[in-house]
Amino acid sequence: MNTLDCRAHKCPQPVVETRKKLLSAPGEPLTVLVGDATARENVSRMAQSQGYGVKESTTEGGFALELSPGAPPGSTTEAPAEGKTVVYIGSDQMGSGDPELGRILLKNFIFTLTEAERTVDTIFFVNAGVKLACRGSELIEALEKLACLGADIASCGLCLEFYGLKERLAVGRSSNMLEIVEGLQKAGRILRP
Repeated sequence: MNTLDCRAHKCPQPVVETRKKLLSAPGEPLTVLVGDATARENVSRMAQSQGYGVKESTTEGGFALELSPGAPPGSTTEAPAEGKTVVYIGSDQMGSGDPELGRILLKNFIFTLTEAERTVDTIFFVNAGVKLACRGSELIEALEKLACLGADIASCGLCLEFYGLKERLAVGRSSNMLEIVEGLQKAGRILRP
């Protein structure tokens, strides 16, 4: 049985790495080592959604998850929505509360988008969200990867001007409110982190 050691990583990395390993060797058993309860729960849930049985035990530095292939998961997922998948990011952080935690969460969200099974079609950045697509942002590499996967990355031109960032746009293009409104109206699915 192969072993994947993710004890030194925080979520979403253990889930992303486990998913990659499962996809690269479908139907093969896998032991995943994780360092905390959150990673244990998230990896277990993802593996079960992919049709794997999960046996948990404690190990040095965390938990061992033995993933055993089972029957393929049932078709209980809903049918994909008609139209494009659009991500609407209106801030440089996710949720309300501690700003530092919000920035970490949004960074993890965008990183996870790069590894998701379904790709997104468009990402609209508005208000302080435009800062994420500009030089100096920690997310440039992840956004470039999403662009390479086919995502259209568009930042509100008025917002870029307001923050004095028009010349610092590093990924994607400048957009306008009419395009953003029409893109949201035509979307089959809208994600708002």
